[in-house]
Amino acid sequence: MKKIFYSASLAMLCLLLSSWGSKGHRIISQNSSNCYPACLSFLKPDWANIVTANASEADYRKSSDPNEAPKHYIDIDNYPEFIQTGQIPQSFDTVVARYGYSFVIDQGILPWATITAFDSVKACFARYDWTKAALFAADLGHYVGDGHMPLHITRNYNGQYTGQTGIHSRYETTMVSKYEQQLVYPADSAQYVANVSDFVFSYLYTNYVYVDSVLAADVAAHAIAGNVTSDTYYQALWNESGAFTIDLMRRASLSLGDLIYTAWVQAGSPLMYPLAVVEPENPNHPQFLRVFPNPAAQTICFPFVVKESSQPVTLLIYDNKGILVRTLLDGAMTEGSHKINMDVRGLAPGVYMCNLKSGNFSATQRFVVEN
Repeated sequence: MKKIFYSASLAMLCLLLSSWGSKGHRIISQNSSNCYPACLSFLKPDWANIVTANASEADYRKSSDPNEAPKHYIDIDNYPEFIQTGQIPQSFDTVVARYGYSFVIDQGILPWATITAFDSVKACFARYDWTKAALFAADLGHYVGDGHMPLHITRNYNGQYTGQTGIHSRYETTMVSKYEQQLVYPADSAQYVANVSDFVFSYLYTNYVYVDSVLAADVAAHAIAGNVTSDTYYQALWNESGAFTIDLMRRASLSLGDLIYTAWVQAGSPLMYPLAVVEPENPNHPQFLRVFPNPAAQTICFPFVVKESSQPVTLLIYDNKGILVRTLLDGAMTEGSHKINMDVRGLAPGVYMCNLKSGNFSATQRFVVEN
């Protein structure tokens, strides 16, 4: 079984399955917000920035969550039906019944993880849970990005069957990092997706075509440079693959935009927090000032201003999985400036979100707890 590893190779596994690297995922998520239709303009910049800031959180979880790694790939060409027809059953229960649970998990569950993340975003939208919606959207964006990285949808994920071992990281991480400034593409307008399962499987089938393109680019670059480590090799690899790599990322950004827009529509098109920042025409809304210090090792301060006495305010802390870890405030506040200090020494190091809410107003800030 390919994806069961000994502890000595765990670090290599996490590196190998980090599609597009942190830079690539950030680019995909950041550009996705440019695809939002006008009706989602209220999600920018605050909500969209949370999605981008957490674009690689799913990768970071792999070292602590044994169930996470299979969500990032599907060795779709290990399914006999795919080789014969170019498709596999879309129902998870159907493939499990046909091939067995262990086989399906070992081949990866990327499409079903993507659909589950979409459902989570939709559910959060429906209950007006802005923070969790953004964190689930970050995971959704990561899985969509993985689905647009060809080597995450093939059994030959590292070129090990074609004598090209190492192509995975050479292509998605090293090359992308070297040519990050050239990964620029226009934004398309997000559209409603009528059938999310069809949509996800369709782009996987489309992107599988590029497996051979990536491998051929590696062969050509190796022939030119005589090695796979030099600047000459990476320049040739970019020359061979840059155009379709940019297009893959462009379509990943658009697909994420499509799915976020669709989740919002299916949730009833709720107005999220239309005033993440206090505006002049809404003088009675609280104002969430910048938290400090950030990062924090001992104590962090959350300052805010209440514009009307007896205004009910909640101040909630979530971890990077969207789980509520502390309630700092839940009650009426007097008019004026306030600040709440929190001892962070009991929290695990990592990224957290602080959400200030009062009535229809909601604002979120990201902060980091360090050792």
